[in-house]
Amino acid sequence: MARSTSRATSGFVRAGFDGVRSAFVENFAKRRELGGACCAYQNGQPVVDIWGGCRNGATGDPWEWGTMAVIHSASKGFAAMTLAIAHSRGWLDYEARVADYWPEFAQHGKDRVTVRQLLAHQAGLFAIDEPVDRATVADLDRLAVVLARQKPAWPAGERQAYHALTLGFYQGELLRRIDPQRRSLGRFFHDEIAVPLGLDAYINIPDSIPNAHLATLSPPGWLEMLLGFPVRLTLATMNHRSNVYRALAINPGTAVYLDADRIYARNLEVPSGGAIATARAVARAYGAFANGGRELNLKPGTLALLAAPAIPSAHGFYDECMKGEAQFSLGFMKPGKTWRFGSASAFGAPGAGGAMGYADPTSGLGYGYVTSRMGTSLSADPRDAALRRALDAALAWFSPGGRLVA
Repeated sequence: MARSTSRATSGFVRAGFDGVRSAFVENFAKRRELGGACCAYQNGQPVVDIWGGCRNGATGDPWEWGTMAVIHSASKGFAAMTLAIAHSRGWLDYEARVADYWPEFAQHGKDRVTVRQLLAHQAGLFAIDEPVDRATVADLDRLAVVLARQKPAWPAGERQAYHALTLGFYQGELLRRIDPQRRSLGRFFHDEIAVPLGLDAYINIPDSIPNAHLATLSPPGWLEMLLGFPVRLTLATMNHRSNVYRALAINPGTAVYLDADRIYARNLEVPSGGAIATARAVARAYGAFANGGRELNLKPGTLALLAAPAIPSAHGFYDECMKGEAQFSLGFMKPGKTWRFGSASAFGAPGAGGAMGYADPTSGLGYGYVTSRMGTSLSADPRDAALRRALDAALAWFSPGGRLVA
């Protein structure tokens, strides 16, 4: 292992992966990184585990070994993992109707929505029309009633629209219905994934986590957003009737996980956007999924479905919220024209601002990147992309068995 000598970074990289460390250092010099971490597991072993910079831009507090940050929509990967475990245990059929497990869900013509369609953002349930605040999110029984009453924007499978926050709430209630212990999704993730794998990651942040272990997230300025986001999307976010505004800004809105005193709200589950994690935890979790899932007792049939190509809606992969193409399958993002990562069998989840995690069964790779400064790219963040390019270059020198080749 080669130890980092840069003042900006700590950690290690395996011999042959020094380019990833160099890209990480360059992120601070060239890509305005404030603080963050990158980790990769290959064939179950860590090959990159580096961190550096500041976890808090206002105070200058350093990013440390165990610093966790909110990962926004990269949280969707953790949520999808819980349902994959339920599938492996025979509790869930991806092709079944959601209403088979949750009868009240069938209201307003939702009786034909399949689990697969819901997890592919093809259920037309990207927004909630009723007022939903933090108290509603915290009361899972009350939230379930609201979710079941929601009228879809179109018939199941007709179009795709990013269920930015709602997907996790629907997943959470579905999991409660099929889990014999009726655990919440956050509790299930903790019990069945985080504890067995030893992850510093939470969907429901307990009171015991001190502020000193958490990175704040510095938002981009207005000029950065205007220059960074596509014009069509920027205009849509200003229109209070647009799909993306309804999906992101209200009922409950993406800021619901924030807390003025505790950085992130405690004992509140936002499975599609409020998870916190170290990069190490993201990479370790995906590494388990990339290498047969033995620690989690995942079945080969489940993993084969996750690796399979995404199935488009009747109108293709064009997303009515994000105004561009994206491919989703069984709760994960799949690589496509807009998002390129790993091989065709890879699956993962990016997060607004830059976080990214994915599993690639072809290379046996689990990858994670987290940051304390939000970027503005709708495809791969330049910092994440630079790290993954360096990682891909390193992997190109390795055989499937993990040995260096000429």
